[in-house]
Amino acid sequence: MIKILASDGMEKGAIAALEAKGCQVDVKFYDPDALCEAVQDYDVLVVRSATKVREPQINAACMTGRLKLVIRAGVGIDNIDKVCAEGRGISVCNTPKASSDAVAELALAHMLSVARFVSVAGHTMREGKWEKKSYEGIELNGKTVGIVGYGRIGQALGRRCQALGMSVLAYDIYKVPELQCETMRYVEMDELLKRSDIISLHVPSLPGQPLVSRENLAKMKDGVIIINTSRGTNVDEAALLEALESGKVYGAGLDVFAEEPSKNEALYMHPHVSSTPHIGASTKEAQARIGAEIVDLIAKAFNL
Repeated sequence: MIKILASDGMEKGAIAALEAKGCQVDVKFYDPDALCEAVQDYDVLVVRSATKVREPQINAACMTGRLKLVIRAGVGIDNIDKVCAEGRGISVCNTPKASSDAVAELALAHMLSVARFVSVAGHTMREGKWEKKSYEGIELNGKTVGIVGYGRIGQALGRRCQALGMSVLAYDIYKVPELQCETMRYVEMDELLKRSDIISLHVPSLPGQPLVSRENLAKMKDGVIIINTSRGTNVDEAALLEALESGKVYGAGLDVFAEEPSKNEALYMHPHVSSTPHIGASTKEAQARIGAEIVDLIAKAFNL
């Protein structure tokens, strides 16, 4: 029997499909030390963003040699030491197609929320206030959005922004020339930073300084909007908060934080910040697609 540990949960339909194929699926979260012991008894480990699979967990799994596959139920795999795992004969894969639309829609929702004070204005109404004159926003139509990382999610967001009358500047190390048109073109990073009214991040966690650093903030337009649905470490939170306070940054939409759950109340409770608790892929449709992709990956790996 193939034993599967879903340490960060799994969609019910996927569990049922795997059990119908004769697999055992256990849904339980383990802290890093406990995971070292638990993972030794499984053929497959499925994680989302909470569980980190580093060298200690991989080495522990190799003590029994049972673990053959680690699946990231999502896009990035920066919470898995892929090089270490594959060097020890453990395959690593993800589900990059399944959640692209969900994340793109959330990024757009944050843009609208920041531009029109949807989050903070709604909150004040729940406090019994009617502050109509306090929330004069801006329109997205006619604005330029800079999308850093123009893969599946970036492209999905780009199409939605174009539909709203926005122009798209994209930065990516891989370019698809066919995507360029009157309202979308590839540029270098410095041009994107200087020309964009809104900047949205769609890249994995990168080494070195964060993309939204003090240095890069200084290159941006005054009144820029920052959207981050990628990884919290892509933003220098202290620098962003300073820029919000000074007015250099008009507002920010944040789904991810350097530490999760975030303790940075000054940032996520700022009146010009629209914040959500890492829910980019949390739609019924995306979870169903992720589940189906997980089932397919496991079935192919074990000839089920």
